[in-house]
Amino acid sequence: MICHLSLLVVVNLFVSQGHGGCAEVDSLTEAVAGEGFLLGCISCKRREEVSARATVDWHFKPLGEEEFRHIFHYDHPSASIRNEDFSERLAWHGSNNSDIQIGAIYINNVTFNDTGTYRCTISRTLSLPKYDEHVTVEKEFELNVVAVANRELTAVISEIVMYVLIVVLQLWLIVVLVYCYKKISEEHEGREARKALKAQAQLLETKDNCDGVQLE
Repeated sequence: MICHLSLLVVVNLFVSQGHGGCAEVDSLTEAVAGEGFLLGCISCKRREEVSARATVDWHFKPLGEEEFRHIFHYDHPSASIRNEDFSERLAWHGSNNSDIQIGAIYINNVTFNDTGTYRCTISRTLSLPKYDEHVTVEKEFELNVVAVANRELTAVISEIVMYVLIVVLQLWLIVVLVYCYKKISEEHEGREARKALKAQAQLLETKDNCDGVQLE
């Protein structure tokens, strides 16, 4: 869930700030039934200075079937859901202009029937000085729908490392405190010993002075 929200934030930030610094990120592949899910699809242009226009199509092949179904089409600024199984459940979360580099869509209220293969197709026309170049990019991934979100291995490892660091830091603090206490105690004992020696030396000096006076 944390990774899903992170990807959503990245995509929304990318969309809101334009497409400078484009970076292709693979879509997540596990959704939780009853929740929303972002189907990610990013295709960066090789040359940012070249203007382009693109359309995006999404197809879905349910688990156990052989044929893909056309479920969504986007041609800025129009979006249309092409399959009744996804009626009122799909929303465009991609680029807000005709030069599309992000073709992400959002599924609301994911069901177990949404398990299967998704294909994102970005059809781009590059406006070059002498001619137009047509480029088609396809991305496919398997989506698995689960009842409860599985904790990712990286999250588990991060949590373990965090607790280990906390324990290590606590032990280190204890060692430092013990060392400082011993150091302070030794310095205090040293000062007391020097004071005692100084007092003893003064006492002996006073006694010697007294003996000298008596001899006179």
